[in-house]
Amino acid sequence: MGSPGTTIQTTSYKKPIAIDKSKKTSGKNLLFEDSASNKAEVLVSLLTRQIGAAPVEFISKHIDLTGGTTFLTKTSIKFNIDKIPRGQYRNIVNLKRINTIRRINKFFNAISNKIPKGGLFVGIVETYSTRKARLLRKFWFPFNWIYYSFDVLFTRVFPKVPITKNIYFYLTKGKNRVLSMAESYGRLYSCGFEMVEARDIGDVQYFVFRKFREPLYDNNPTYGPFITLNRYGKGGKLFKVYKLRTMHAYSEYLQEYVYQQNKLAEGGKLKDDFRITTEGRFFRKFWLDELPMLINLLKGEMKVVGVRPLSRHYFSLYTEELRKKRIKFKPGLIPPFYADMPKTLEEIMESEMRYLEAYEKHPWKTDIIYFFKAMTNIFIKKARSK
Repeated sequence: MGSPGTTIQTTSYKKPIAIDKSKKTSGKNLLFEDSASNKAEVLVSLLTRQIGAAPVEFISKHIDLTGGTTFLTKTSIKFNIDKIPRGQYRNIVNLKRINTIRRINKFFNAISNKIPKGGLFVGIVETYSTRKARLLRKFWFPFNWIYYSFDVLFTRVFPKVPITKNIYFYLTKGKNRVLSMAESYGRLYSCGFEMVEARDIGDVQYFVFRKFREPLYDNNPTYGPFITLNRYGKGGKLFKVYKLRTMHAYSEYLQEYVYQQNKLAEGGKLKDDFRITTEGRFFRKFWLDELPMLINLLKGEMKVVGVRPLSRHYFSLYTEELRKKRIKFKPGLIPPFYADMPKTLEEIMESEMRYLEAYEKHPWKTDIIYFFKAMTNIFIKKARSK
């Protein structure tokens, strides 16, 4: 390799050559050749020509591009990551948009396999918002909105509807897909990375994620309109709760991240939750997303009135006393929340503890009282899920 320096990898299989500084070059092709023996300013100059000064400044804020611990590439092919010697580099920078990668999670897992814990992965994604801005600039009004509407239908609706999903992937081969910010981050978290920083620059978003654990290798991520989520049930056992999707794909991996960023809003829900889709807010307002939970009721995993089935992260926020009390009983479709209408997490825990203690003494009587209290608040006082 020569003297220590950032390795720059091509997506082709030609033998790398050293940059001849005495010759004038365009920088376009030479960027992806081995420049390990060249001075730092040459590398930075070439990289700046390729992606601009702002992205180089952003990346350099987190990674020493001139050191010998960074592998720099521009590829959507997993093989080009697989052939990197494991443990040789601490950081990987990929200048190819992840939208162009066919099997994104396998690509992320390959990167995770090559760097140690604490190592950084820098990448680029075109999100919903950056794509929208780009497409609306493409044509004059109102043709830009017509074009954008058809783009949303094909790239965001077709992949998630069972009937049109196969058509979409047949035509696109799974490449150049449109990704929400939530899905992009969720995929990275599921593959063992955590957020360091992200920034919109031009028509794309540059992100820096740190490896903090090994990938989960989830073979059944939630993607379609009908989803199943792991929730705590009676005896502390996890079971699958059936719901309509209200969040972007892979959002379930981001619950702890959103909580750390924004904490909780009034009513106990996560504040400013960017994972929720527009249609998802409508579904939640009228509980349409919870209709599939009737399947859990019929399977005997839930009852009509009872505490909410909670995720691992939300369950961890509760006191140990309440956690032990909760797992003695089945969760319910109608929680005591709608009877008491608490506002903070502490008030929610107090409300659930009162219900559980009362239910322990008089099960049927307690559920009947809470049922009618909840129905009164919902239909008379217009209480709604936020």
